[in-house]
Amino acid sequence: MERPALVIMAAGMGSRYGGLKQIDPVDEAGHKIIDFSVYDAVRAGFGKVIFVIKEENEADFRAAVGDRMERHVEVDYAFQRLGDLPQGFAVPKDRVKPFGTGQAVLSAADKIEGPFAVINADDYYGPAAYRLMYDYLTTHRDDEKYRYAMVGYVLGNTLTENGHVSRGICVTDGDGFLKEIRERTHIERRGGDAAYTEDGGATWTVIPKESVVSLNMWGFGRSFLEELREGFPVFLRDNLEKNPQKCEYFLPYAVDVLVRAGKATVQVLKTEDRWYGVTYREDKPVVVKAIQDMKDAGIYPAYLWT
Repeated sequence: MERPALVIMAAGMGSRYGGLKQIDPVDEAGHKIIDFSVYDAVRAGFGKVIFVIKEENEADFRAAVGDRMERHVEVDYAFQRLGDLPQGFAVPKDRVKPFGTGQAVLSAADKIEGPFAVINADDYYGPAAYRLMYDYLTTHRDDEKYRYAMVGYVLGNTLTENGHVSRGICVTDGDGFLKEIRERTHIERRGGDAAYTEDGGATWTVIPKESVVSLNMWGFGRSFLEELREGFPVFLRDNLEKNPQKCEYFLPYAVDVLVRAGKATVQVLKTEDRWYGVTYREDKPVVVKAIQDMKDAGIYPAYLWT
């Protein structure tokens, strides 16, 4: 089977963090979180990386990230454009926000030749996640159903001390297959627990910290691209008029449609690795320390791309 590709969604600007956080260094060597993601993926066996970026950021992104890793892995670029919509649809007046992670993956469709994984640019997933995903993608093929996968994290390993996070709480069956993802857009540490609110903090619901959550690390066959393409206009017909400025075609939504229709299964590959990210500027010192600790432990070399 062809070596899987890694699609990295890096078109978003960090609204809460500020600036193009995807190319903000997290160590003295100038590495970004993306560097560690690609390094872990290459070590696991991935053969290609595709960065989904804004076209106007291409030169800066190549100089800051892509150019120095090209000797170690095939690198390609795709551009998520606001106006890349199915025939018959137009961008609503005054809308500036792209149409979500589903649109991001579709923008890279012509660069993808075989199985592929998808990640966020600003999340550190850990080496185990890439090994789990590589092993799955190279040993599973579609049969009577599409056979997809998702890496699941322990909720307590994915929280920040500096504000709230958005997480998809995973519900699985007895065989570890995904049944549904319950999106919680405001989860915080509350004492020794985790809890979410849906009413601006008026009420809170405790979530067990051992719950398995999605951090948008997915594994697909090429079959998903056609399903994503066919589902996009359906989504727009149902949502564009109701929410013209903010509706987004998210990957979990597209996956859920296929699971509920009985067309796909999603194996949840659980990892105990800790997540790190820079949702807020205050998160950066935590990430910097964690990276240095892992270097000191021999998990990473001082320079990744020598």
